[in-house]
Amino acid sequence: QVQLVESGGGLVQAGGSLRLSCAYSGRTFSNYAMDWFRQAPGKEREFVAAISWNGGTYYADSVKGRFTISRDNAKNTVYLQMNSLKPEDTAVYYCARGRAPSIATIPEDMVYWGKGTLVTVSS
Repeated sequence: QVQLVESGGGLVQAGGSLRLSCAYSGRTFSNYAMDWFRQAPGKEREFVAAISWNGGTYYADSVKGRFTISRDNAKNTVYLQMNSLKPEDTAVYYCARGRAPSIATIPEDMVYWGKGTLVTVSS
């Protein structure tokens, strides 16, 4: 059974930084791509960033150049470093695992989800 647990959310001022972590329990973490999604109040869940099994990355245009996704296969953990945060980044951030080693970017392609961590950016 795979479980994903996010941490690191909180309240930060615009322009600040946060680092989210997602701890993965279960076998074969290193065999799969991992994703971050987010959902703001009243909006649909949207793709933020993904990392393939071998470290390739892909970002939504809205976070490119500000956010960095990384993974530590020895620790079964994926990270999201968020810099230059904006009020529009306020959302619940979810970690997710897809079906394959390669990157996928739509929620329907995710198999496992964490419960999310709230990020609030004040202006």
